[in-house]
Amino acid sequence: MEFYQLLYSSPVGDISLVSDGRGLQGIWFLHQKYYQAGLDGDILEQSDSILAEAAVLLDDYFAGKTVDFSTLPLSSKGTDFQKRVWAYLQEVPSGQTVTYGQIAKDLRVKSAQAVGGAVGRNPWSIIVPCHRVLGSQGQLTGYAGGLDKKIWLLEHEGVNLASSKNNRKE
Repeated sequence: MEFYQLLYSSPVGDISLVSDGRGLQGIWFLHQKYYQAGLDGDILEQSDSILAEAAVLLDDYFAGKTVDFSTLPLSSKGTDFQKRVWAYLQEVPSGQTVTYGQIAKDLRVKSAQAVGGAVGRNPWSIIVPCHRVLGSQGQLTGYAGGLDKKIWLLEHEGVNLASSKNNRKE
């Protein structure tokens, strides 16, 4: 299979956007955990219409505009459980946060750790906003792209990390 890749320069570092021509395979910070996981084939360093649209939306996001990433076609990958968690993440509004435990409760899953595993394997950084997930007491926890990026993204979206409990989606 052939994939198309666009390297996108963001205020928080370079990002690899990858498409298979039908859907967005992933958006990864360079060298993050699970970087380009699941891509088996040739990666061509050229853009396509999906990557071009993603870049425009990311430009708007980083410019502070309200962005609807749901217009981007995402490739179907992951387990059914991961897909449920990732769909949930897409409903967390910009400027708000949620805890792993709250996601587990809302999805009727017994393990917040299982939710954490699915969140950590999200292949669509920023677009499927896993950076909006915090620990049980509102503390910053792991982020595949690095905690510095998570903090930047949350602050960019207006989350006051000193009082992040007040911004939670309940």
